[in-house]
Amino acid sequence: MLVILIYCSREVNRSIDNLPEKMYLGCSALDAANMNMTKDNKSTHPKQPIGIVCLTFACLSGLLMTAAFPKIGNGLVAWFALVPLFMALRNLSPFDGFRIGFLTGIVHYLTLLYWFIPFLTTYGPFPTLISTGILCLLSSYLAVYIGLFSMAIVSTRVSPYALWAMAPVFWVCLEYVRTTVFSGFPWELLGHTQYNALHIIQISDIVGVYGISFLIMMSNVLLFFLYQVAAKQDWQGYKTDPKFFLVYVFFFCGLIGAVWNYGDRQISSMEKKIAQAPTKKIAVVQGNIDQTQKWDPAYQISTLKKYFELSNSLSAQQWDLIVWPETAMPFYFSTQVPLTRMVLENIRSSGIDTLLGSPAYSREEKRVRYFNRAFLIRASGTIADAYDKAHLVPFGEYVPMKRWLPFLGKMVAQVGDFSTGMVGDTLSWGKHEIGALICYEMIFPYLSRAAVRHGAHLLVNITNDAWYGQTSAPFQHFSMAVFRAIETRRTLVRSANTGISGIIDPLGRVIRQTPIFKDAVFGEAVPLMSGLTPYVKLGDFFARFCSMVSLIIVLLSQTLRVPLIRKIFRRK
Repeated sequence: MLVILIYCSREVNRSIDNLPEKMYLGCSALDAANMNMTKDNKSTHPKQPIGIVCLTFACLSGLLMTAAFPKIGNGLVAWFALVPLFMALRNLSPFDGFRIGFLTGIVHYLTLLYWFIPFLTTYGPFPTLISTGILCLLSSYLAVYIGLFSMAIVSTRVSPYALWAMAPVFWVCLEYVRTTVFSGFPWELLGHTQYNALHIIQISDIVGVYGISFLIMMSNVLLFFLYQVAAKQDWQGYKTDPKFFLVYVFFFCGLIGAVWNYGDRQISSMEKKIAQAPTKKIAVVQGNIDQTQKWDPAYQISTLKKYFELSNSLSAQQWDLIVWPETAMPFYFSTQVPLTRMVLENIRSSGIDTLLGSPAYSREEKRVRYFNRAFLIRASGTIADAYDKAHLVPFGEYVPMKRWLPFLGKMVAQVGDFSTGMVGDTLSWGKHEIGALICYEMIFPYLSRAAVRHGAHLLVNITNDAWYGQTSAPFQHFSMAVFRAIETRRTLVRSANTGISGIIDPLGRVIRQTPIFKDAVFGEAVPLMSGLTPYVKLGDFFARFCSMVSLIIVLLSQTLRVPLIRKIFRRK
C-alpha cells in the first residue's frame, strides 16, 4: 500500500506537470482540472459530453452489479460489472463523472433493495407511493458514494497505470465510510458477491470483506484497460501502453494466485484445528410464524405450542443447546409471568439449554427502557444470561434525532423505541461464551469482532426475516453471514423465523441451510473455536489505510492545482 501511495502521488504530480503554466495562471483551478492534455503534444483534450451511450453504459453497470448479488447471485459478474461504468467515465469532467456514477448507483440500489417497497407497504404504515419514495431516497443516498467514486477517479487526472491502483483504494474508502457514517449501512458491499468463492474469501480473516472489494475493483479496471488497448482509446488524454498493460496483467494474476494459495493453506490449516476443537451439539428451530399473526395476542399460545412441538421432536437425541429465532416469544419474556412460566416449564421438561429472542423492558425511575433481547435459559428452567441488541435499526427500532425531528415515527410500531445494549457483551454458557448477533447486527463486522475479543467461542445470529417475504432480501442477508464466520474463525449458527436458518463453519462453508417459509428443525455438532485472527485484533486497518491514502491523493491533486503552490513546486 505504501508503494501505491508513492506511485499515485508521483502520477498526480506528473499529471499536473503536463499542464502548461499559463493554464494555471490564466484559468481557475476548476477550469484547469476540467481541461485534459495528452502526454505527447500537451494540446487540450476536449471533454466528452454525456450522451445516450454513456447513460446506457452507466445503467448496464448498475444492473450487472445487482446480478452479482443474491437472488441471481452470479459472483463472477462482479469481476467485470463496473467496466461499462469506466467506459462511460472516459474523458468526462468531474461533475459529469459524478452524475454518471450516481446513475449507476441509482440503478443498482433500486434493483438491489426493491424489497423495501413490499416490506413497507405490507408491514409499515405507508402506501405504495410513499414506500417508493422512501426507496428512492435511500437509493439516492447510497448512489452518492458511487458518484463520489466516479468523480474522484476523473478529477485526479492520472495515467491509466495509477488509476489501476487508485480506483480500488477510493472504492474501499467509500465502502468504509458507508459502513460507519449515519449509523452505517454495509448491506451487500462489493466483496460480499464472493460469499461462495471459498478460496478467495479466506483472506477476509486479515483484511475483511474490504480486501475482496479491492481485488474485484482491480479486476474491473484491468479489464477496462484491455478494452482500451484493443480499441486504441485513451483515458483522460493518456494512452494505454500495451507493454505496461501486460506487466499489470502478470502482477494481478500473481496477486490472485497468492490470495488463492493463502486460501488453500488456510483451509488445510483450519480443517485440522476444527477437527481438534471441542464440539457441542446445537439444534436450530425455524418456527415459520406468519408475521401478520406474530404479535396478535390471540395467537400467542399457538405460537408457543409450535415452538414446543418442534423443540420436543429433538428430545430423542442428546442436544446441548436449542436456538429459537429473534422475538420467538411475542411478549415480554420474564415480565409476563403466565406465558414466561409456560416457556420455562417446557424447557425444564426437555432438559436442553435454550437460546431465544424476546422483547424486554426495565423501569428506571420515571422512564421505561425497551430492549430487543436474547435470553439464554438453562435446562433447569432458569435464566442464565441475556444480551441486548447493541446496533438498532434506524426508523425500525428507534427514530434518529427524535428530539429535533419529533414528527418522524417508526416504520414498524410494535413497542416503544428500543434502547441499545453493550457492544461485545456475550452470553456465558458454562465454560464457554456465545456471541449473540440479533438480526441486522450480523451485517456489521465490528460487533462479531467485539464478541470474539470478549471470549466468544461461538456466534449465534437470531433474526426474523419474515418482513421481507419471498424477495431476495433473506438471501442477501444470509450471504453476509459467511464473512462473519471467516473474519472471526468461529462457527456461526443462524435461526430465522421464516428462514434462512443455517450453520456456517469457521471456513465459511454452509453446512446446513433451510428454505424460506418452511417449518424446520435441524442440528449439528459444531466446533467451539478459540484464538484471534488478525482481523479481530486489528479491525478495519486495511479500510482505514485506504481511506488515508484516498485523502492524501485527493488533497495532493487539488492542492497542486492552486497556481501559487504550483509555482513554488516548479521553482524547486
